[in-house]
Amino acid sequence: MRKLVLQMQMSTDGYFAVDKPVDWQLWGWGERCNWDDDLKGDFNSIFASIDCILLSRKMIEGGYLDHWGAAAKRYPADKFYAFAQRVVDVPKVVLTQRLTRSRWDRTVIAGGPLEDEVRKLKNRPERSIIAFGGIGLASSLLAMDLVEELQLFINPVILGHGASIFERNRTKQLMLLQSKAYPCGMVVNRYQPRPAR
Repeated sequence: MRKLVLQMQMSTDGYFAVDKPVDWQLWGWGERCNWDDDLKGDFNSIFASIDCILLSRKMIEGGYLDHWGAAAKRYPADKFYAFAQRVVDVPKVVLTQRLTRSRWDRTVIAGGPLEDEVRKLKNRPERSIIAFGGIGLASSLLAMDLVEELQLFINPVILGHGASIFERNRTKQLMLLQSKAYPCGMVVNRYQPRPAR
């Protein structure tokens, strides 16, 4: 069975999104990227290990694929943007009942019940799936116990308020796989669910 990796950026005080636009992430898709080379290299390694990207409708309509497709063309010689080419190349699945067809290359719409669609993907004998989305998708995947690895990119900022992917979830025991601090101030924690006793 394939592993589903959920990757999210969060603040030090545990928030994943805020109501008003605030530039709180060390890197939030723009030209200003304050990640150090070690973090960039590790991020590319994550992308090298996956062969499917799971996206929410809001993420795809917000320009995720358009943005990274353009970045792959704009920076072909920059080794950091190897992950952008990977975003272009691997199959993508958008979980939504609001769209009926895809206008994006190598991207399909999965309109059935979320749990059923994800389990179908996981039953294929291929490499890992990585999931990107907002609070709704992330909290649903966690609540349905569909996530084998949770990667939290913890930004060195305190927001004081916001939304969390854990608010709708019952208590879960996690096992820390790795915690790594980077010179830029980011800490990446990797967890897997602790097996039930």
